[in-house]
Amino acid sequence: MKTFKQLVAEHAKHVTELMPWDLEAKLNQHGHSPLLLDIREPAEFAAMHIKDSINVPRGILESACDYDYYETVPELVKARDQEIIILCRSGNRSVMAASTMQEMGYSNTASLKTGLKGWNDYNQSLVNNDANIVDAEIAEEFLNPEIKPKQINPQ
Repeated sequence: MKTFKQLVAEHAKHVTELMPWDLEAKLNQHGHSPLLLDIREPAEFAAMHIKDSINVPRGILESACDYDYYETVPELVKARDQEIIILCRSGNRSVMAASTMQEMGYSNTASLKTGLKGWNDYNQSLVNNDANIVDAEIAEEFLNPEIKPKQINPQ
């Protein structure tokens, strides 16, 4: 049996991971526009996300990446050779998504290491669904939820 951390570490060996400053540099390159794919749940995305990112929840990623499904996202299907930066809260789900997309033939995927938590810590802006900038302290609270006692391994 493998834990989630073990699965992520195993898949991370085969996935490119970018730090927040690497993503900032890419986004500031003139004429360079990677597809920003946020794989968090819709409510997470609505609360805050990186401007111009698209939301495809991890749970429907595979069918969103192919034609002939209700979940198909044509922009994503057509991006198999485009640079895609995958985003999540902490950088774990995005590693798993990048690995899956590579298996599906996507040739230029990367995961934002540290996720939106690291992006916010690096003082980069996040916006809500109304395109308003989210206060960094509010983002900090939202992106770092408290683990409840019943969620902690009793060992």
